[in-house]
Amino acid sequence: MTGAGFSPHHVPTPPRLLPDEVHQAVGPGTALLRLETTGSRQSLLDGAWWPRSRDVEREVPSLITALTEYLGPVTRVGLDAAAWNGIPPRLVVDGRVVHLDSFPVGDDTVLITRGDNDHFSLMVVPPATTPEAARTAMARAVRADNVTQAAEILLAELPHPAAPSVGTAVGDDEAPGR
Repeated sequence: MTGAGFSPHHVPTPPRLLPDEVHQAVGPGTALLRLETTGSRQSLLDGAWWPRSRDVEREVPSLITALTEYLGPVTRVGLDAAAWNGIPPRLVVDGRVVHLDSFPVGDDTVLITRGDNDHFSLMVVPPATTPEAARTAMARAVRADNVTQAAEILLAELPHPAAPSVGTAVGDDEAPGR
C-alpha cells in the first residue's frame, strides 16, 4: 500500500505517553511535563508539570531545560515561596542565567517567562500524586479549550482524605478512661 507520506521503511514513532510507573522510576531533577500542543494559547494554562519534590535546585533546572527545548530560552521562573524549599534569586542552567521570582501564585502554579514579556502558566501537580490522578489532571490542564484554574483542576482530579463523619468528634474512637 502506498500513499502520500508513506514509506515502506518508515517506522512509526510511538506516542510519548507516560507509563504508570514513570513517576516512581524517575529521580528528582527529571522533568515530567505536558504542554498544550496547539499554537492558539487560548486556554487558561499552557501546560502542566509534575515535579518529584519541592526542592527548587533539584527540580527547576530540568524544567527549564525541557521548556527551552520547545519554547526557546527561558529568562524567568515565578514560584510561590510558601510551596518551595528556598528559592534562590537565580540559577545557571545550561550556561544561561535564569532569574527566579517569588510570587504568591499558589503551590499549584509556576509562571515561565520567555524573552522579555512572553509568559506561560503551568499547573504544578503535587509530587506525591498518584500516576493515574496526575495523568488525568495534566491532560485536563493542557486541553486547548480549558478555562479552569489549576487549583480547581487539582481539587477535582486528585483524591482527598476522607472527612470525619458528621457528629463524630476527634477522639470519639478512644476507649473511655483514657
